[in-house]
Amino acid sequence: MLLTVEGLSKRYKTNIVVDNIEFDIQPNQCVALLGPNGAGKTTTLQMLSGLLKPDSGQITFQGCKNIDRTQIGFLPQYPSFFPWMTAVEFLYFAGKLSKMEKGKLKDKINNVLHFVDLHHAKNKKIGGFSGGMKQRLGLAQALIHEPKLLILDEPVSALDPTGRRDVLRILEELKKKTSILFSTHILHDAEQVCDEIIMMKAGKVKWSGSIKRLKERTRNGYFFLKTEGDIKSWLSKKDYIREANFSNSSTVTFKLTSNQYCNCLLEDCIKQEITIIHFEERSGTLEDAYMEVMR
Repeated sequence: MLLTVEGLSKRYKTNIVVDNIEFDIQPNQCVALLGPNGAGKTTTLQMLSGLLKPDSGQITFQGCKNIDRTQIGFLPQYPSFFPWMTAVEFLYFAGKLSKMEKGKLKDKINNVLHFVDLHHAKNKKIGGFSGGMKQRLGLAQALIHEPKLLILDEPVSALDPTGRRDVLRILEELKKKTSILFSTHILHDAEQVCDEIIMMKAGKVKWSGSIKRLKERTRNGYFFLKTEGDIKSWLSKKDYIREANFSNSSTVTFKLTSNQYCNCLLEDCIKQEITIIHFEERSGTLEDAYMEVMR
């Protein structure tokens, strides 16, 4: 196991921000930390990165309780830069803070700037960088010392669609050689790049596991029905139908109060002389699963 968190808690005066949470991360695993504002995500990431001291609990990294912080890279939600520095100067500064050897640092800076697609701007002042360029530079400083675990706090929240796509592309490449834990509000991003999901609400972990297992929580009872006739006028009135989502008058995704009513639905369609074009059970989306867990 790469990282193990046991009984981790943090409070500010009487406000419990993180409440006795537990989870683990395996090597070469990409994990998304999901949850609403105030769930405790940022505080959790700051404790894992060493910026905050837990009130209680234990963090074990590669089997050791005394964590070598040089093995962890961290990108805060709002990274700070020295605007008068160039990208090369900033990464040299970050590398020295990580106690990297001076002889290896120059080559590593060039490599990491190529990786985040900033080599063309390596000698430009950071003050003239766009938001997307700054976020990629932030990723570069988190990667410069080749950490075993990369922790990212809302890495795409302030980016436009192009910048967001660039960062997600980089994460896809990174997860081939390092473990990643990142928080996000965007479920699609988590689904696109992650293997595992951790969901937090009010300081507690509500779910921890694979996206596949999470979706299976909402599988039973979700159905898709497409017909030749109008079904909206009568189907929504049936007691056994709930959460009906009509795309149009003849197409609906819905949930049954119990799967035993599946035959009742088909019998009612026959009674209404409705021709069924397509009928199938469907797995829930990540959004469905998220809403169910948060309820």
